[in-house]
Amino acid sequence: MLLRKYMSLLGVGSAIIDLILPRESYRRGELINGHFYIKGGTIEQQLKRIECDLVMLDQSTEQEKVIDTATVLSSKLINSEEDNQVSFTFKLPETIPTSSERISYRFKTRLTFNQGIESKDQDIIQVI
Repeated sequence: MLLRKYMSLLGVGSAIIDLILPRESYRRGELINGHFYIKGGTIEQQLKRIECDLVMLDQSTEQEKVIDTATVLSSKLINSEEDNQVSFTFKLPETIPTSSERISYRFKTRLTFNQGIESKDQDIIQVI
């Protein structure tokens, strides 16, 4: 048991997060409703927060820009191998450029624990 605890502190067997969205394409100004799926790891872990950044990537300059961030603070205990869902709502700004060959968007999600390595996820979306 002690070995599993230390392994999860290093990220091996930690809980994982996945942002589940109903589709991949959204209009500017649209409200996106989805959920975070959290799968418990090999031991229980104390959840601290979920942060989800909408990031714009400009292929011509290879620069990433954080457009906005959604944060969910929590003190929930994620049990070993337990499945959890947390609601996700995000309103796309009206003023962002639409997706193109040069401009792309993604949600970068981080699951942070009181102890241990963050779990990360990335989901590409199109803004039309």
